[in-house]
Amino acid sequence: MGLEKYIDHTNLKPTASLQDIVALCKEAIINDFYAVCVNGCHVATAHETLKGTPVKVAAVIGFPLGAMSTKAKVCEAMDCIENGADEIDMVINVGWIKSERFDAVRDEIKAIKKAIGPKILKVIIETCYLTETEKERACLLAVDAKADFVKTSTGFGNGGATLADVQLMKRVVADQLKIKASGGIKTKEEALKYIALGVSRIGTSSGPELIK
Repeated sequence: MGLEKYIDHTNLKPTASLQDIVALCKEAIINDFYAVCVNGCHVATAHETLKGTPVKVAAVIGFPLGAMSTKAKVCEAMDCIENGADEIDMVINVGWIKSERFDAVRDEIKAIKKAIGPKILKVIIETCYLTETEKERACLLAVDAKADFVKTSTGFGNGGATLADVQLMKRVVADQLKIKASGGIKTKEEALKYIALGVSRIGTSSGPELIK
């Protein structure tokens, strides 16, 4: 499988215009990327632009802090699916992890997965804010809640993906979940290192540059 099929071509900037999202989608079509990743307000535009192509639409929810109520996240996820999203990238409640409210974290992931049914759910654990033990626990909670992926980062925290974090995630989830590395991956060489570690998806705003 070529590198392009690992890429979620991403624009989550607060300043992203409708024209920017259409351009993102057209780049994804031209480069045969797996998916685009956009904020919820842009899902319908992305879905319409990508109609008739194999490119998927991934939408972020609870983004970028993860600190909304579970009810709000569930509603947001359902809205994105109704507007044409194929995948949901949710931000974990980091404060709940820090407070050891592990049942609440697990129940939230479960509730979102139940709401979106067979659609893909990626759980962003925002590794830059977690200790090694907390990262392990977050991954295990995602496994327990029957998510499809764990994902390193939003790209809006104080750090992005690292090879060490992906190695930890792979050790914890093994083959039970897939892994998405996201945040700060800007070169082909970096992307290939992550893929060699077992990553199934790369989230990046630099997709066209990565495959050159």
